[in-house]
Amino acid sequence: MTATALRPEARRELLSLLGRTPLARITADLPGPHPGFWAKLEGLAAGGMKARAAVSMLLGARERGELLPGAPVVESTSGTLGIGLAFAGQALGHPIVLVGDRELEPSMRQLLRSHGVRLEIADRPAEPGGWQAARLALLRDLLTELPGAYWPDQYNNPDNTAGYASLAAELAVQLDHLDILVCSVGTGGHSAGIIGPLRRHWPALRLIGVDATGSTIFGQPARPRLMRGLGSSIHPRNVAYDAFDEVHWVGPAEAVDSCRRLARGAFVSGGWSTGAAARVAAWAARVHPGAVVATVFPDGPHRYLGTVYDDDFTTAHGLDPATAATRPVEIPHPYAAEAAGWVRCTRVSDPLAAPALRKESP
Repeated sequence: MTATALRPEARRELLSLLGRTPLARITADLPGPHPGFWAKLEGLAAGGMKARAAVSMLLGARERGELLPGAPVVESTSGTLGIGLAFAGQALGHPIVLVGDRELEPSMRQLLRSHGVRLEIADRPAEPGGWQAARLALLRDLLTELPGAYWPDQYNNPDNTAGYASLAAELAVQLDHLDILVCSVGTGGHSAGIIGPLRRHWPALRLIGVDATGSTIFGQPARPRLMRGLGSSIHPRNVAYDAFDEVHWVGPAEAVDSCRRLARGAFVSGGWSTGAAARVAAWAARVHPGAVVATVFPDGPHRYLGTVYDDDFTTAHGLDPATAATRPVEIPHPYAAEAAGWVRCTRVSDPLAAPALRKESP
């Protein structure tokens, strides 16, 4: 029996497990010594970080009458939002249908299905748009197959952003002061959702975005990406471009090196997004002595045991943590050079609204 044949019973008591994650002080070498930064351990919450956004999107749709009681929810995911939606579906009583792709790890497929999700897999990337475009094409087919189904459209849904108000509130209570916030960027939801409320507490707060090499979010050309969870082959409208003071593109070797250093030096670690954000947060703490720096670790390490933490995987993909960049290369604007390894830029703009800047590239 498929998930869409069921009308699951809502278990709203699960909502009491949402959020309220601890804050850890990270001082492990990343890759060298630094004064330390704070990390919000979202991987320790039921459903992970994106459970906040998933619950927010489903509740918002229900309030507007776009999602009827017991109706299915259909969404595209590289994995992390899928876990959050599985949580939200059980809590609110909605069957969940997810569209993944061939690169979704077997362990994540098993976990999603164990949570009662119906999972459909796109078998080849689209041109243009890669796996994200392929997943969205399959998703639209499913919407015609499932009358009454709701598509949250995480990339462009303001309720995604609104779901992180609780994360901002927790940080404001847990920290006496904050100078620099470092956020990985995928849909743009959590960075946009927490920077506004936190700047009301600390108006001078700087926001550093962390993207993946090969991602087009901040104006770089879209390329095949090994890392999952951050970056995009499309331009999500939830990204608050005006809020960022700078952006860093981080490569997979740098993320792997950081994740492994975290695991053996701080015990808490995670996947691609966590490794990339941690490396940039350590850099920010190092180059801004005395500044209070914080970041968000979106999930834990378990999903990545066969990738980030597997020597056979890293060798097969030519990733040598020993050769990972120890500091970023500076470029004057996003179109000046294609990012490889670790690259920093202090000029941030919406690539869909900056055609003149694109013409400056060589």
